[in-house]
Amino acid sequence: MSRCARSLLVLACWMLVACTQSEAPATPTPTLAPQLAQGKQLFSLHCASCHAVESNTVIVGPSLSGVADRADEREPQMTAHEYVERSILQPGAFVVPGFDNLMPENLGKRLDGEELDAIVAYVMSLQ
Repeated sequence: MSRCARSLLVLACWMLVACTQSEAPATPTPTLAPQLAQGKQLFSLHCASCHAVESNTVIVGPSLSGVADRADEREPQMTAHEYVERSILQPGAFVVPGFDNLMPENLGKRLDGEELDAIVAYVMSLQ
């Protein structure tokens, strides 16, 4: 290999290394755990037409953004998880002031236990 060819090869390698080092590493796309992904899908199917997940957004029912924090304070004898679960299974049990009881009474009957757990887990994850 000629001296010129070696110099060009070294220069090309140096440029390649310099270019790849200046690029920021790709940030991986966060993925939901399987139960949360299932809950999000079920939420979209059964709940999102009435409940927003963004704060200060009302569709029909109250926004569920940060509901885990609010639910923890609504019924002192219940955990937030129990409150959210009962709100799905018995929608008339807890009606947020300023809203009518419009939740479908049969939603809990249409979900199996795994689906209910997935929706509750997803709702509890909303910030």
